[in-house]
Amino acid sequence: HILSSIGKEPRTIALLRSLVGNEMETLIPLVNKLQDVFSSIGHQKIPIDLPQIVVVGSQSAGKSSVLESIVGKEFLPRGDGLCTRRPLILQLYHTTASLSSNPDDEGSFDSDNVEDSYEYAEFLHLPGKRFTDFDDVRQEILKETERESGDNKGISNKAIRLRVYSPNVLTLTLVDLPGITRNPVGDQPENIEALVRDMCLEYVTNPNAFILAVTAANTDLANSDALNVAKIADPSG
Repeated sequence: HILSSIGKEPRTIALLRSLVGNEMETLIPLVNKLQDVFSSIGHQKIPIDLPQIVVVGSQSAGKSSVLESIVGKEFLPRGDGLCTRRPLILQLYHTTASLSSNPDDEGSFDSDNVEDSYEYAEFLHLPGKRFTDFDDVRQEILKETERESGDNKGISNKAIRLRVYSPNVLTLTLVDLPGITRNPVGDQPENIEALVRDMCLEYVTNPNAFILAVTAANTDLANSDALNVAKIADPSG
């Protein structure tokens, strides 16, 4: 299933909304819990084909802008070159709970008699720590990326898992992947393009994946790296 975005962010959100029904609202928290369990015991390759939306695109194609428009917050690393250097499993939960409320084991909330809406984030590698400042979320992504991938543009296929609770999001799970790039810099190997493509294919070949192919509006779709990767996984999409 290929969802193509060429800079039309409201259209992207509408497409994502069309994927979410009552059954998915119930399924996604359970799927996220399974993902976290497998990750916590050291399994990077989860032996179950779990439904998720996989975001692919070239370096500087605008993936960060699309993801941040879905969340409604600026929280992803920005800068020159390859900014996303590890997969980011982004688990979104729609809620209207107060700051004093706690999610249950499936990530759900009891929102009865709740007046205050709020937003916060949690990382799987920092259990129990809430981030209410999304600038701090960005810094933690950078810190955790450098811990695994180094501070000189290296990449890793070990995912970072982030949950965002907000009244302004849909309950969705998305995977943000490094942008496809051709020219290695820093500690990147000479075959950086092949490594990133293989990483993308590892996620998009999941038969239950929805592929969000992000292409810059000034790019000829015939030359879109995102669509080329998506068509390998889903030629009839």
